[in-house]
Amino acid sequence: MRAAPTILHLDMDAFFAAAEQASKPSLRGKPVVVGGLGPRGVVSTASYEARRFGVRSAMPMAQARRLCPNAAYLVPRFQLYRTISEQVMELLGRLSPLVEPLSLDEAFVDLEAGGVAFDSAGARAAGERLRRDIRAVTGLSGSVGLAGSKMLAKIASEEAKPDGLVLIEPGTERELLAPMSVRILPGVGPATGEHLRRAGMTTVADLVEAGEDELVRLLGKSHGASLHRMATGYDDRPVVAERDAKSVSVEDTFDVDLHDRLRITMEVGRLADRCVQRLRASGHSGRTIVLKVRRYDFSTLTRSETLRGPTDDPGVVREAAARLLEVVDTTGGVRLLGVGVSGLADFTQEDLFAQAAGERPAEEPTEPVGAVRPAGPVGDEAAPVAEAEPQPPEDPAQRRWLAGHDVRHAEYGPGWVQGSGVGRVTVRFETPTAKGPGRVRTFRVDDPGLEPAEPLPLVEPADTEGGGGAGAEPKGVAGAVAGVVEDQDSPLASRPKSRSEGGGPGSGAAMSRP
Repeated sequence: MRAAPTILHLDMDAFFAAAEQASKPSLRGKPVVVGGLGPRGVVSTASYEARRFGVRSAMPMAQARRLCPNAAYLVPRFQLYRTISEQVMELLGRLSPLVEPLSLDEAFVDLEAGGVAFDSAGARAAGERLRRDIRAVTGLSGSVGLAGSKMLAKIASEEAKPDGLVLIEPGTERELLAPMSVRILPGVGPATGEHLRRAGMTTVADLVEAGEDELVRLLGKSHGASLHRMATGYDDRPVVAERDAKSVSVEDTFDVDLHDRLRITMEVGRLADRCVQRLRASGHSGRTIVLKVRRYDFSTLTRSETLRGPTDDPGVVREAAARLLEVVDTTGGVRLLGVGVSGLADFTQEDLFAQAAGERPAEEPTEPVGAVRPAGPVGDEAAPVAEAEPQPPEDPAQRRWLAGHDVRHAEYGPGWVQGSGVGRVTVRFETPTAKGPGRVRTFRVDDPGLEPAEPLPLVEPADTEGGGGAGAEPKGVAGAVAGVVEDQDSPLASRPKSRSEGGGPGSGAAMSRP
């Protein structure tokens, strides 16, 4: 435990929904829900306007629609969220070399290790400047908690929401924690919370009063002792700059249960290919292939196979996943499938390639990430990529226009999809920097002038043609970062980057922590 509140926890406010509101002027100040829009979709993030109606993360989307029928329901745009996350993590990396990303929108920072704060006043000043810098770079708000431990810093950021800063002075931990619910402590989920409630413990003060021996009797030696330390405000976990990925996985939930065995096998092969793409993108290989199957009755089966050495070969992973599927009973239907790779390494074992069916050509062309192989049975490696038949051009009538995703029209310019169906797609044409809501137009789904587009930046590009006087605020990502670094009063001005130029502490965070 530290004598000064120099551990910072940043949590972006309603991150996905806030990013959507920032990019769509017509949705600002209105309820927005981001998540899967299918019959079995769940809420990923709800804006604060939607939360007033009772909408919460992980809630079934059907329930959210009943609670807040007038909200805007959008499909996530992870490309945009990752871009914003990298910008935020870059700012954190300039504060300190010790940054521990927890997800796209959340991280711990050791301010003392960065030399930017050694007491309460310095920590508060660094936190306030960080919040201003994040808004300048991204246009979004984040909440900051400052304390002498990671647990208390996270609790402080929760108390600070939305768009605030809370500092917990060392020595006041027990007084602060005492009236709080036991669920505020790390490691206390619904099951443990209910177990403690039945024992008459609902607040942190109850845990302290019960004592360590009683908690050990109820929860076991390790969990009970750890929980008692947390209840007394003691947490000596350090901020860890590097969190190695333990596994890479992908999974899909289907709107309708799959019954056809061939279709299930094809889906497993497709998931295996996507998993390998992520594996290669992270620069890893792996030894253990994992198959996850959730059946019609919500029972979940997990099967795994460990290879002789690590691999990132799609044929090997597909074949292993297919072998695992052979021993799984899919009678009655399958609602979810997943393929993962664990036991990660940063090298591959060449002789594992022999496990793929068939002999490979001596000089097989390198397959780029995302390449489409010729149709064939799962594990078919006989046909090299170079021999694939040319793919026919995309049929515009078969395009899927996802609610909230970016488009561009040849005549009207950039916009986003409000909805689609019965052969029509409705688009609102507006940009993040527009002063007000844009106009709405409806087109045929195969309109030749309408194309998918990349997300637009949330902040205006910097004015580089002499408009930036001494008092001018930097605009845009590049301009905002430059303005922050040139501010000699900011701790960011004197801090070296904690990562190589290409990455930042947040790089790859989404890969291992969905």
